[in-house]
Amino acid sequence: MLKIGNVEAPNKVVLAPMAGVCNPAFRLIAKEFGTGLVCAEMVSDKAIVHGNTRSMEMLYVDDREKPLSLQIFGGDTDTLVQAAKIVDQHTNADIIDINMGCPVPKITKCDAGARWLLQPDKIEQMIETVVKAVSKPVTVKMRIGWDSDHIYAVENAKAVERGGGSAVSVHGRTREQLYTGKADWNIIREVKQALSIPVIGNGDVVTPEDAKRMLDQTGVDGVMIGRGALGNPWMLYRTVQYLANGELPPEPTPEEKIRIAILHMDRLIALKGEHVAVKEMRKHMAWYLKGLTGAARVKDAIMEMLKRDEMVRTLNEYVEHLAAQSSSSSQEESPVLH
Repeated sequence: MLKIGNVEAPNKVVLAPMAGVCNPAFRLIAKEFGTGLVCAEMVSDKAIVHGNTRSMEMLYVDDREKPLSLQIFGGDTDTLVQAAKIVDQHTNADIIDINMGCPVPKITKCDAGARWLLQPDKIEQMIETVVKAVSKPVTVKMRIGWDSDHIYAVENAKAVERGGGSAVSVHGRTREQLYTGKADWNIIREVKQALSIPVIGNGDVVTPEDAKRMLDQTGVDGVMIGRGALGNPWMLYRTVQYLANGELPPEPTPEEKIRIAILHMDRLIALKGEHVAVKEMRKHMAWYLKGLTGAARVKDAIMEMLKRDEMVRTLNEYVEHLAAQSSSSSQEESPVLH
């Protein structure tokens, strides 16, 4: 179990808040696959305060997703407080998370995201002000540092704790690394040892065995899975099972992958309408198809598609083709008895 403030998640597996991915359609699938805590994609504090329609829609939480953490970002304490109050009073999210890890220049240029990592002295005051203004637990997702010369992970995490933060998630890369190189789990361990609030580890967890290793090596309270879950919610389910009983459920069949991919698309259509959802699903379909035999041709075809039924037909035909291939090859392998 993972306890953050007064919020209890049933296990230690956490879905990372990935921009353009973690909308209710995917989050609900992650929850149905057993994930303990799901995190929504980050929303701009200014957009919330100004009542931007698209941003307000991003604050929608389906009750079936709970417990859920809603993430906000911004570089100004006053606006972060105003946005946090709106999330606190007008959404049924369980946790308010503040992004201090996003490495994208358009975010850091506004002093938001990873830019906070250079200002340990400002972090404590900002967190304290937000915590006092809301009733939900406040957490922070951060990277270990800005670059290899500015790694203040322990100092920054302690500032969050002193400010009244309820937990910290640490991605073991610097802003400069983006998503390259290796995540430094040793620094995640140092943060865990320095804090008394829960610490969630993030970075390079792409198999259930990675998750177990991270828990063993760093002592963290939870494991956050991001890119490893793209088009692969089975990774989340298999990790939950592996951590609970040491057993690894089998990988999904192509049929199962496509069934869930279509469910994902239909939920996204219900949220955003066919035109937007089908376009958005193209990247997800490429992730669902990853590693399947002869998928490159199907991916290319899907990238042009605008209609749900066309996409479904193409995917179903592909699965039928795979099944036919597999049955013919198994017949060839069967011994002939005379």
